[in-house]
Amino acid sequence: MAQELKILIINGPNLNLLGKREPDVYGNQSFEDYFSKLQFQFKETELSYFQSNSEGDLITKIQEADAIFDGIVLNAAAYTHTSVGIGDAIAAVSVPVIEVHISNTFAREAFRHQSYISKHAKGIIVGFGLQSYDLAIQSFL
Repeated sequence: MAQELKILIINGPNLNLLGKREPDVYGNQSFEDYFSKLQFQFKETELSYFQSNSEGDLITKIQEADAIFDGIVLNAAAYTHTSVGIGDAIAAVSVPVIEVHISNTFAREAFRHQSYISKHAKGIIVGFGLQSYDLAIQSFL
């Protein structure tokens, strides 16, 4: 039997407010509810989840994931557009990272078109709502 894949989902600032925050952009489902659906859908994959509003905590979690996880699904949220440190952390680890965004960042404000993560990511998925996470997980299978 093949070894079970271990994938870590990391969410950045304000994503703890999914379901409440700007439902016209982000939908009305909490990430915890969606994560339960992902765990059910990907039963053969060990999924872990971490969320923080703190840039340093996100960097530390990326560093800790190296050599433990087979992949990271990262929605760095607003830090995508501002954090050289998160980009550097991704460049420093060997675990592949898929950058995800719930909304189509290129259809929004100009500052959201810049990503300090994309250059170091294995791939990028934007604009498919919460399904962006599903697609990212599938890319590791």
